[in-house]
Amino acid sequence: MIDLTGTLIVIILILVIVFIFANGVVIIQPYEQGLQIRLGQYVGRMNPGFRWIVPFVSSAIKLDLRTTVMEIPSQEVITKDNSPTNVDAIVYIRVIDPEKAYFEVAHYRMATVALAQTSLRGIIGDMELDEVLYNRERINTKLRDILDRETDQWGVKVERVEIKEVDPVEAVKSAMTEQTAAERARRAAILRADGEKRSAILKAEGLRQSMILEAEGERQSKVLRAEGERLSRILQAQGEAQGLRILSIGAAPLDKRAITVLSLDALKIMANGQATKIIFPFEISQLIKQGAKFLGATDESLEEPSKIVLDETILGNIPKREEVETILKEMQEAIPRVSEEELKDPARRKAMEALASEKDLPEPMEE
Repeated sequence: MIDLTGTLIVIILILVIVFIFANGVVIIQPYEQGLQIRLGQYVGRMNPGFRWIVPFVSSAIKLDLRTTVMEIPSQEVITKDNSPTNVDAIVYIRVIDPEKAYFEVAHYRMATVALAQTSLRGIIGDMELDEVLYNRERINTKLRDILDRETDQWGVKVERVEIKEVDPVEAVKSAMTEQTAAERARRAAILRADGEKRSAILKAEGLRQSMILEAEGERQSKVLRAEGERLSRILQAQGEAQGLRILSIGAAPLDKRAITVLSLDALKIMANGQATKIIFPFEISQLIKQGAKFLGATDESLEEPSKIVLDETILGNIPKREEVETILKEMQEAIPRVSEEELKDPARRKAMEALASEKDLPEPMEE
């Protein structure tokens, strides 16, 4: 009986020793940092691995040194232009000083979330709704700077802040929708008016260029037509002059008898008309006298017709077809050529017209 009691006592002592030893065992993970406190006094840090502390009088506090993601609950914020908006965010923090994170603040995570909520409310309250919607990067940077500055004394590093959602209330959403529709309608009206304006400008410019080109073509046509008429009149006058010279040469050897016969033929032709009054352009007595001589009367003063020698130079210079084509080509080259760019410039076009008017056209052919 005594041996059984002793065995039980030994077993109990072994169990107590094992329990006391096990109660002092602490295992620190690689991403953790341990703090040892003994009898209410900070002893020091405990590095990752297997550690043993004095049980019942010592305690080990483990702090996670990894980056932690914390959500900032959605809250209703009034913007600068009095627009209620629901805003939430996420914050990435990491403990860099375990002593401060444990001894300087109670529940550093809760403290960081509460600070983020109040700071976010103040930042958005100083901005209008449009700025909140379009300047999220600015809000993120400003909130991160505020949190990092305040949490530095807690041994906490704020690595990043991101706004998750900006959700205006339904009334504000309806107003924004109407505003967006009105803005799009305004832009569409502006674009439509600008398109019509450009179309009208292009049409007017095209009409102006068309009128300029048409006027220039008409001017050149008139110049060419006038020059052709001038050359035609010159050639016609030369032909008539040469015909008169030939006629005078052919009529020179005619004697008075031939002239009398021709005159009588002319009277016969004039008498065949239906006119009641006939005007003769010569003296009738002379015609009768010449007729009498033609019938046999003699006149001592009758002279033999003189012989006239035909001189070829009296016909003048008759232009050949090649010479006429050369003159026409020179006339076309004398007309100034005006390009489309010159027509667009009124000052240059007037200068070209003045130059064309001052430039001499080819001289007419001498008879």
